[in-house]
Amino acid sequence: MTSSAPLNGTVVVEIGHSIAAPFAGLVLGQLGAEVIKVEAPGGGDHARNWGPPLHDGAAAIFHAMNRDKLGVALDLRQASEREALVQLIVERADVVVQNLRPGSIEELGLGALALTRRNPRLIYCNLSAFGPVGPLSTKPGYDPLMQAYGGLMSVTGEAEGQAVRVGVSIIDVGTGMWSVIGILAALLERARTGRGGIVDTSLYETALSWMGAHIADYSSGGTDSRRYGSGAAQIVPYETFETADNHLMVAAGNDALFGKLSTVVGRPQWTQDERFCTNRARVSNRSVLSALLRDVFREQSTAYWRERLDAAGVPNAPLQTIAEVVRDEQTEALEILQPIAEARATAVGLPIRFDGARPKLRRGAPRLGEHTSELI
Repeated sequence: MTSSAPLNGTVVVEIGHSIAAPFAGLVLGQLGAEVIKVEAPGGGDHARNWGPPLHDGAAAIFHAMNRDKLGVALDLRQASEREALVQLIVERADVVVQNLRPGSIEELGLGALALTRRNPRLIYCNLSAFGPVGPLSTKPGYDPLMQAYGGLMSVTGEAEGQAVRVGVSIIDVGTGMWSVIGILAALLERARTGRGGIVDTSLYETALSWMGAHIADYSSGGTDSRRYGSGAAQIVPYETFETADNHLMVAAGNDALFGKLSTVVGRPQWTQDERFCTNRARVSNRSVLSALLRDVFREQSTAYWRERLDAAGVPNAPLQTIAEVVRDEQTEALEILQPIAEARATAVGLPIRFDGARPKLRRGAPRLGEHTSELI
């Protein structure tokens, strides 16, 4: 591979808002595709107003999710503007990505069946809330609703506390990623057959995919999952511990690592203790072992424990703030952060390299309707 923009020459039309479809468009754009973002005149994408902070007329999150795109503003309720978009898709587009309210895109005559009939090479990706079939298929949905409905919140939070939402839009972003995977697979199939097709993804299916391990555990043992705070249901110790000055995540994922951990904390006898000598025993005696480790880790600083755990080969990591992550030496070495001048903000580039080169930021997010006159 000679380019970090492997989708160069691919035209994508994004009819979407918020996070899921825009994130899919962002990934395709950073991979080199020409992504044309379609917004309604007036307000545009809902995420434009998800601030403060607001710079260049839009929120930082909008800039982060919509860089490397061209922007057009069209009132799709107007026949002439709707037909102009149809012509663009029929004549130029390789891919359409959309996440409008279920049924609304079909009402406009811009649905998958209508457009793939007119452009048989078109790959059309629907991002819905609950998928194309089933009793909830016509309902709208949002990331936090799916974290609740799909079970993620039932396993997130402290054991004795309330269920909590994962602090990022993990369902939206995950659905955008699955959309890209489906689109890339369809592009490969089109290269073989010459025909496009319809890709369907949904927020709910993405939530279910994140819950795969928990569903497998439940189906094999019949026990519903619980919340373990920073810990894991299947492995002990695999959690954060308070130190003298911060918190430290320790991941002793097997018996050999637990033996090394026991030596570091000055308790080598734990490897012979029937309560702790195997992971299965440690899971059964989680509360006892965790309490003992909490007492030990509080005695010294995070730096003290990291030095000794690293020397012993025990995986560990400090609990960092966003400010610390941005300044971290490893973050800087990866050169993954991409400044967006218009937003006075920094975005995260794609976590992928091609022959050592990461896809570069080509342009910032478009102003509302910025490229309408040259594209429509």
